[in-house]
Amino acid sequence: MRAKDRPKLLFDIVCTLTDMQYVVFHGVVKTLRTEAFQEFYIRGFPISLEAERERLVQCLEAAIERRASEGMELELCTKDRVGLLSDITRIFRENSLCIKRAEISTEEGMARDTFYVTDVTGNPVDPKIIDSIRRQIGDKVLNVKHSSSISPKAPQPTTIGFLLGIFFKARSFQNFKLIRSYS
Repeated sequence: MRAKDRPKLLFDIVCTLTDMQYVVFHGVVKTLRTEAFQEFYIRGFPISLEAERERLVQCLEAAIERRASEGMELELCTKDRVGLLSDITRIFRENSLCIKRAEISTEEGMARDTFYVTDVTGNPVDPKIIDSIRRQIGDKVLNVKHSSSISPKAPQPTTIGFLLGIFFKARSFQNFKLIRSYS
């Protein structure tokens, strides 16, 4: 598999294979800058049926995308209180933001939350909207940590290959082509 590297990518892939009752008996993982290359030799159910191959691809695709940081990364750091998360998500909704992923934590009375947001159509957020939200929540409370330019209509290229008796290569998990057969 070749995909954009991110924290916990290996964990998500191996857990997905384990959940599908495959056993990884050998693997090679290599990262270069922002890309991760992972190759696994697995044992389990035969992958001779096209339906099983498709199920495996779909599950691995979901594992790769599961924690993908999509959108603008906003960090909230403030004193915790009852209803804080409800208030923040309401403000995001009222400003037409869609939360793609959130990491919520509270320690010693402080809320430290990270939100990955897009506009409701999945496009990058207008900075004017973020300025408006920061005025509502508090300039020192909400910070823009990272603003990624995403394009939902043009998915990032991902190559996934499986060494399961037959080696497949796919771009964005479409148009599978036989590369070579191993015995």
